[in-house]
Amino acid sequence: MNDWTTAKIVKVIKWKNNLFSLILNASIYPFIAGQFSRILYIKKNGEHVQRAYSYVNSPKNTNLEFYITLNPKGKLTKKLYNLSHSDTIMIKKTASGYFTLDEIPNCKNLWMFATGTGIGPYLSILQHKDDTERFKNIILVHAVRYQNDLTYLPLMHELKKKYDKKLHIKTIVSREITNLSLHGRIPELLRNKSLENELEIEINKNTCHIMLCGNPEMIKDTQKFFLEKKGMKKHFRKNPGQITNENYW
Repeated sequence: MNDWTTAKIVKVIKWKNNLFSLILNASIYPFIAGQFSRILYIKKNGEHVQRAYSYVNSPKNTNLEFYITLNPKGKLTKKLYNLSHSDTIMIKKTASGYFTLDEIPNCKNLWMFATGTGIGPYLSILQHKDDTERFKNIILVHAVRYQNDLTYLPLMHELKKKYDKKLHIKTIVSREITNLSLHGRIPELLRNKSLENELEIEINKNTCHIMLCGNPEMIKDTQKFFLEKKGMKKHFRKNPGQITNENYW
């Protein structure tokens, strides 16, 4: 347990549709925006339950923030959802993961696709802002089921102002129709070119890099589209490509 430390509960923000944000304070090692940590809860019977969650906050922020979906039948999220200010949990001091900008090659247009709580690492990256100057355009696409699930939309709009004309934001809602967001799912909106037409930014392998985070089915279908229709390939350090992904369960 040498790499674990006690985290104090600062706040649990309970949003709609079983979404919540867990705000902690703990002494951890420096992390890179886009990385994740592991949270551990020790049950009364001594059983350890742990899960990985991406940081939402910038590495510069002393409070640690995680965006989580409550699973009423889950072993951990129900416990986290019901934590109070006087409680403590354990968090890993060392962050993990390579879903970070230093792993992304230079390009003109950086596309960030997210579903649900997969928006978390992008918010950490964009709040931190380091290393974003090398992209002409950053396009943040957040897909959810309902408009009320766009919990962090106010923060996204604040970031858009800070980035001036560099940051473009488009939201997608799949289970209701609203004039505030596109309707549908990411793969189909790519196939019919609704996303590209709406944003007036073309996706091609010579000018773009694609980041995918969230639902594994979205990642699978979207990646297939880029591989087959756009001639792109997965990115590796020794074999550079145009697609980087992070599954969220």
